[in-house]
Amino acid sequence: MEKQGRPDSCILAGEDLGCFIPNGHSAAGVHGGLMPLTAGAAPPAPPAPGPGYPERETWTRQMDFIMSCVGFAVGLGNVWRFPYLCYKNGGGVFLIPYMLIVFVGGIPIFFLEIALGQFMKAGSINVWNIAPLFKGLGYASMVIVFFCNTYYIMVLAWGFYYLIRSFSSTLPWATCDNPWNTPLCIESFRPQDCNNTVGNATSAPNVTCPGLDGLEGRSPIIEFWENKVLDISDGLDQPGKLNWELLLCLVAVWIMVYFCVWKGVKSTGKIVYFTATFPYVVLIILLVRGVTLPGAYAGIMYYIKPDWSKLMEAQVWIDAGTQIFFSYAIGLGALTALGSYNRFNNDCYKDAFMLALINSGTSFFAGFVVFSILGFMAAEQGVDISQVAESGPGLAFIAYPKAVSLMPVAPVWAALFFFMLLLLGLDSQFVGVEGFVTGILDLFPGRQYHRYRREIAVAICCLLCFIIDLSMVTQGGMYVFQLFDYYSASGMTLLWQAFWECIVVAWVYGADRFMDDVARMIGYRPFPWMKWCWSCITPCVCMGIFLFHLVNYKPLTYNTDYVYPWWGEVVGWCLALSSMLCIPVSVLYKMFRAKGTFKERWAQLTRPVWGPHHLEYMVPDADLKSPALSPGTEDNKVIIFESVM
Repeated sequence: MEKQGRPDSCILAGEDLGCFIPNGHSAAGVHGGLMPLTAGAAPPAPPAPGPGYPERETWTRQMDFIMSCVGFAVGLGNVWRFPYLCYKNGGGVFLIPYMLIVFVGGIPIFFLEIALGQFMKAGSINVWNIAPLFKGLGYASMVIVFFCNTYYIMVLAWGFYYLIRSFSSTLPWATCDNPWNTPLCIESFRPQDCNNTVGNATSAPNVTCPGLDGLEGRSPIIEFWENKVLDISDGLDQPGKLNWELLLCLVAVWIMVYFCVWKGVKSTGKIVYFTATFPYVVLIILLVRGVTLPGAYAGIMYYIKPDWSKLMEAQVWIDAGTQIFFSYAIGLGALTALGSYNRFNNDCYKDAFMLALINSGTSFFAGFVVFSILGFMAAEQGVDISQVAESGPGLAFIAYPKAVSLMPVAPVWAALFFFMLLLLGLDSQFVGVEGFVTGILDLFPGRQYHRYRREIAVAICCLLCFIIDLSMVTQGGMYVFQLFDYYSASGMTLLWQAFWECIVVAWVYGADRFMDDVARMIGYRPFPWMKWCWSCITPCVCMGIFLFHLVNYKPLTYNTDYVYPWWGEVVGWCLALSSMLCIPVSVLYKMFRAKGTFKERWAQLTRPVWGPHHLEYMVPDADLKSPALSPGTEDNKVIIFESVM
């Protein structure tokens, strides 16, 4: 474990009383305000960790933190959601609202969460000791990330299953002669095949025309997905039996996640070097292959061709905002946990801009990969690209497998794609578990310390999620998966979380005050734009998109055909409200439990609880303790320069 270094100077400016240190200390933290240190007086010694209070881990190298954030934030949404949204919302024009919301919403909250974790040295719950009344924000993020950890891994299980089935001479989803296929299965939808069989359609049941009267066809890839992988039932009320093949894949990916996380950031920081970088290698290989295929140019033009009229549609701006919050992994508490393992004086301001650039750049680059392949698929089938463009699981498990089945040496390209899919999801998954476990362990410091407490906590977390996942590997599992995906970690819950994070930091703790805290860490004040965003712009953006979602709410459906029963929607809203209500309920509970007038309760409950590390990093150096300097003189102030970024 690395020893954290002491900063070069005490940069505690902000009030006219000179240098400040936290008032008193205890193992649980430091309650109260800040008291001035008289010039020449000896500062109190920072508390030693002591037995049972091990020093908090830090990243071995700062690049470990960067790669972990890249691995967590750059995930499946960058590959399967952004390209489709870009195509649907006006091509290159979509980048205008997207980049605008990146700067007014994405980067400010991304930076806020990392900086909070780094300053408070705590996970997603204890980080809100900065304003203890709103500690419900931490519990809300824990609920959201727990739900995410529970259902997100199902995508990995499906991807792992497809990866295993790719190792065959003929891809199982490319033909109609499998036990799970129905008489309606047809291998080709190309117009030339229709023309050749119109007069003899009844004698060629596997080659027909979609528009022919009285005949309907189903693609073998759809039948493989629904009849073999999901073995889907008729509704949520028909769970059916367990799919044992899928269950074994689920066990395998949970074991991988456990051994990635069980030793903490020392092991996680090494594994992400592979899981975060190798998908880029695969994306480049797939791009090189994609642009050499017939129809690739037309597909890429569909992706980036601007449609300026789309800028006038509200849905385009809403899609841009929602994608930012999904893609940047905001509101889950995992970024806070990752930031808490930084050294206190790490420049997280530069990190936030660099990570945002990597995240958004990956999304844009992935679009060229996806649409070059979809352009080839449309050309092969003789249809417009709008008929093959998909997003989400439809792209990963239907459109793309169909495309690779049309390529030469199809199993190689299928294996490459699903291996990339597995790695993209794996690092997002185990960093999410890391964030959840960090928040839990921070609640039980000191005497509750056990040598193997991390390993035990990770095992319990994985086991609980696995038990819930059993409902998703049944025949009705897809309906359960959609409930979690649509409600538990939906756009509304993340926007609600982000809104309150900005309000608490900017208006309860104080935006200027937090800017001073950031300056203590990085040595200079960030550009005031951050403060303006936290105070006004970002909360307005979050609440505006939140209300739009609420007003335009539509009941959940599967494939536009199956409408969920009323009790299914009730379960879904319970999942959503279980996190959203944590904030107001905890505020009301603490206010009622406190004593005194409303003003006294508010003052008491919004007073920060400082940790022992604040004493270590906020005591002045010897050169600031000279008797020649008095607390009130100008010479005793430390000037903090604003960056000109």
